[in-house]
Amino acid sequence: MEARMNKPAEVIEKNMKAGEEKARLPLGRMILLGVMAGAFIAMGGAASSTVMHGIENVGLSRMAAGAIFPVGLMMIVFVGGELFTGNCLVVLDVIDKRVSLKRAICSLGVVYFSNLIGALIIDVLVFLSGNLDYTEGMLGAFAIKTALAKVSITPVKGIASGILCNIFVCIAILMATAAKDITGKVWAIFFPIMAFVAGGFEHCVANMFYIPIGILAAGNEMYAARALELYGIAQEELQRLTILNSLHNFLPVTLGNMLGGMLFVGVPCYLVYKKKWGAATGRSI
Repeated sequence: MEARMNKPAEVIEKNMKAGEEKARLPLGRMILLGVMAGAFIAMGGAASSTVMHGIENVGLSRMAAGAIFPVGLMMIVFVGGELFTGNCLVVLDVIDKRVSLKRAICSLGVVYFSNLIGALIIDVLVFLSGNLDYTEGMLGAFAIKTALAKVSITPVKGIASGILCNIFVCIAILMATAAKDITGKVWAIFFPIMAFVAGGFEHCVANMFYIPIGILAAGNEMYAARALELYGIAQEELQRLTILNSLHNFLPVTLGNMLGGMLFVGVPCYLVYKKKWGAATGRSI
């Protein structure tokens, strides 16, 4: 009887083969798939913000967001897309010398900025759609509040939160590879991603939606007024929402995401399932 899931060692091998293919994609295709992934994650972010913005209880609001946000990664897995955070698992191929370090870095760089383009497209579309008008502009005010919290994060918190986030994301990808049917893949993705959203951890590609949409919302008088009314966010604070200040989030969070995916998931999985440890010494403990 055929096993209903792939074994861990098989999962790592399948992911490494996929990593080889990803790193060698033609540039145009890599960019297009990166744009798609950035857009899908941003769409998940937009939908989850819409669901959670009116819920006062923090735990319930994060749980509600966590129930929606996984759709972004599901669309990437089932339709296609190159996601920077998931692609950090290319470290497996680098260690195994299937992909050169230079090629891996170039691939990750192209995907990162392609994800940004895709997310920015959705930012503009969401802003123009009137989505932020929900609850008399409360969703727009919530977007401002969220963006301000993200650009105010300290480097240590950004790195630590980014590590935790991408442990969940990369494990979700590996778990999806373990499943052999679409139902199994859905649940394999859903729970780890829900957990990272519920935990409030930082995802650099998701922030490519959250921070720019907050910057756009801060330029709207109605949303700015609602932000002052609901959250006490004054005009001086709105001025902190700039492209330059967004780097206070993107730099540490991106580094944390890389560490989480590479050092905390990729390297241990390689050491456990792919490294040849040599013959047993025969010594007893």
